[in-house]
Amino acid sequence: MDICGLEIKYCTACGTCYAKGECIHDDDFPALLEKMLNADGIVLGSPNYINQVTAQLKTLLDRMADSIHCQSLAGKYGCAVSTAGGSKADEVADYLNEALLSLGATTVGRVGILVGADPNAITGGEKQAKELGRKLADAIKTKWNDPAQAKVHLERREYFKRLVSFNRDLWKHEYDHWKGLGELK
Repeated sequence: MDICGLEIKYCTACGTCYAKGECIHDDDFPALLEKMLNADGIVLGSPNYINQVTAQLKTLLDRMADSIHCQSLAGKYGCAVSTAGGSKADEVADYLNEALLSLGATTVGRVGILVGADPNAITGGEKQAKELGRKLADAIKTKWNDPAQAKVHLERREYFKRLVSFNRDLWKHEYDHWKGLGELK
């Protein structure tokens, strides 16, 4: 899905999503988030815009604070792709994988392609992206586990349960989420 065609407003850090599980904005974000939550695998992709993802993708990620606190992508798999005219395609893809990991997903790899000096590099990048797609599908099918990422997931879950528990009076939705999973009393 191309998020450039969607209306996703900026997060204002109001905290309503933490408290109520909904956003103050009326836009396309909830429908996109629902698609992500219903997916087994997620591929995040972005060209490199001054050593970072596009503004549209950053806006989407900023709106996912509640999803991070609730580790909403736990049990899902993801990967990242990025292109760049000059440099840092790998770093942008790494950032996207870090975002997926922060949301609870297990990442299976990345592809970063530098096309500025060699426009034909995209051909090799397409082959790498197809292989990454196969790796993602295999991880989903086999329920692949990476012990290093599993450790990070466990640490993040414990951190967010403590954070949410500490703020339970303000963040009722998130507290109820963790309580509903049987992880808080």
